[in-house]
Amino acid sequence: MPLSGDAANEITRRDFLNEITLGALGIAGLGSVAVTYQFFSPNVLFEPPTTFRAGNPDLYPVHSVTFLQDQQVYIVRMPEGFYAVSAVCTHLGCVTQWKPDAEMIACPCHGSKFKSDGTKIEGPAPRPLPHFAISLTADGELLVDKLQNIKSEQVLKV
Repeated sequence: MPLSGDAANEITRRDFLNEITLGALGIAGLGSVAVTYQFFSPNVLFEPPTTFRAGNPDLYPVHSVTFLQDQQVYIVRMPEGFYAVSAVCTHLGCVTQWKPDAEMIACPCHGSKFKSDGTKIEGPAPRPLPHFAISLTADGELLVDKLQNIKSEQVLKV
């Protein structure tokens, strides 16, 4: 018999263990809901648009190679016209670098070397750098379409 009138506020060992068990199961249930939600959520990666404007042709001097880092493309202007060359090495997908002193594109990962037109000079790359379609918009800007590969002989005459 309890000595005080607080008998209604006392908790038995069985009730205490039941509440601890229910709390642990609740936390585990919430954790599994979070993991399930994450599993079914799509893995969204940002990829730049495949078609982009490269600006006015006057921005590119003749005999220039300009690297557009966000698009991983070289805009090359020669006397015969413009062409857009991929900056991604055909060996293992590393981003290449333009070396103006040597007038070549070099892959820092495995040493492949390319001419400014993407032609392979040396290294493990299995093929030249691809050329992308390049055209003029109605307002006179260069438009590059990275989904459309073209022959390296095709240039945009401006």
